[in-house]
Amino acid sequence: MTQRMNFFELAPEAVGMVREIEKYTRKSNIDRKLQELIKIRVSQINGCAFCLNMHTIEARKIGETEQRLYCVSAWRDCTFYSEKEKVALELAEQITLISKNDVSDDLFDRVRIHYTEKEYLDLIVLINQINSWNRLSIATGAMAE
Repeated sequence: MTQRMNFFELAPEAVGMVREIEKYTRKSNIDRKLQELIKIRVSQINGCAFCLNMHTIEARKIGETEQRLYCVSAWRDCTFYSEKEKVALELAEQITLISKNDVSDDLFDRVRIHYTEKEYLDLIVLINQINSWNRLSIATGAMAE
């Protein structure tokens, strides 16, 4: 794939709006390392090299371990993710693949054991945010460097 266009230059106002949502997610009570793990997992599902590169670098900067970065795609089979992290990663997968998977009442109930109603909504905004960035990056041919 080659860079098709620079959406940052062509649509700065639209990018600014997407960045405003990003600012909102950073202010949420969702743990920053978990935010990065969610962004990585969603980017893996979507196949966004640009975002994978960016968020693995960011996760390392804030102290995420190599082990957890390498295994995030297999989080179900790992003991080093907490139940709270696992339900958030499951929610991220379900929302990202929502046309194939519903967000069931069971998943909602399990997420709500660990997260407040507001935090649940913040997770949804975060997951949608990284899905938006992935789609912008993939559709315009953004390359990992």
